[in-house]
Amino acid sequence: MRYAALLSVLSILLATDAAFAQRPSTLGMSCAQAKGVVAARGAAVLSTGRNTFERFVASPRACLPGEYAYTAYAPTRDASRCRLGYRCDPVPPIWKDNNRFGFGGGLFHRW
Repeated sequence: MRYAALLSVLSILLATDAAFAQRPSTLGMSCAQAKGVVAARGAAVLSTGRNTFERFVASPRACLPGEYAYTAYAPTRDASRCRLGYRCDPVPPIWKDNNRFGFGGGLFHRW
């Protein structure tokens, strides 16, 4: 019984690992193809290198509350820096960070 349970858990882990291995790579696509994948899905996790990946979204509205949208670029087959859309990051932009420089008002604070 334990052997069957162990075998089923291992098969699930291997299947999950195989599913992640099938993530589309930007390096195998043209810039237009990669943009098309992100636009069609609204959000996509794409490999950007041998051991790297990124989540790209088509619109800043796809970010969760508290996340900020930043323009995202990735290398593709025909471009070293292709604009694919946006990436969502919980770190606020420098002009929204009130304490980054220690004077509590952000970059455009009046002294």
